[in-house]
Amino acid sequence: MKNLVLLLMLSVFLACSNQDDNTNIEEVTEENENFNAIPVYNHAYIENFEVDQVAYIALNATNAYVLVDPFEDDVAESIAAIKANGNQLAAYISIGTGEDWRDDFNQLQPFLTAEQWAEWPGEYFVNTTTTGIIDVMKARIDKIADLGFDWVEFDNMDWALYDDTRETYGIQVSKEDGIAYYKELCNYVHEKGMKCMAKNFVENAEDFDGVTYESYNDEKNWWDTSGAQSFLDNEKLVIIIHYNESNCDQVYADYQAIYNEDLSFICEDTTLKKYLHYNE
Repeated sequence: MKNLVLLLMLSVFLACSNQDDNTNIEEVTEENENFNAIPVYNHAYIENFEVDQVAYIALNATNAYVLVDPFEDDVAESIAAIKANGNQLAAYISIGTGEDWRDDFNQLQPFLTAEQWAEWPGEYFVNTTTTGIIDVMKARIDKIADLGFDWVEFDNMDWALYDDTRETYGIQVSKEDGIAYYKELCNYVHEKGMKCMAKNFVENAEDFDGVTYESYNDEKNWWDTSGAQSFLDNEKLVIIIHYNESNCDQVYADYQAIYNEDLSFICEDTTLKKYLHYNE
């Protein structure tokens, strides 16, 4: 009888222990599901040091957001290899400027300012959005979709929102026209089955699926914090690319304290002279 009681007590104890273990597993699983930060690889932005090379990305990036210039010679042939590792492939395009090294520059030129952008030689601001420029940009998006991209990242989408820039370069596009322009292009990206990545701000960009912010050693978190947090709250991808930094780990920790662990982060390290990748 005594042995029977002991056996019953042991069975109850083991059942409770298994229930606790299952609860812990469920809690951990749920926590992991809510952790939305992913690695970021950057082939498109050249700031101070080298970008992530396509061959390096294909070998090392897994389940990451990978930003490339879709029209560079070595990109198209590497798309399948990059996507095979579960990566989300994003195409960089500038919608607020025309770049004189692009194949479609001659088509864009009638819609651009005569004076080039002082900060980036070879680039000219968009000067009108109510004409054929939308067709040229949509043709770019068509090519990107045909190549099999998942995202389109819109650089310089805020070019018409600042009075000083508009005045300096004589930009005729109004703020309202600029907003309508990037909204129309994002809608077209969605029609092609891809996602839109905003750049550096999210005002009037509620239809975008994510946002990338550029952060600097002497200028951190300069954007509207509430806008970035609103994207995180809506489980949208929020990326911070931080440049020219000697202590990337500390900056990442600082940003996590401001936002949360759902933030995706990549940092340009001044010692290694290349990007450090987080969230892997």
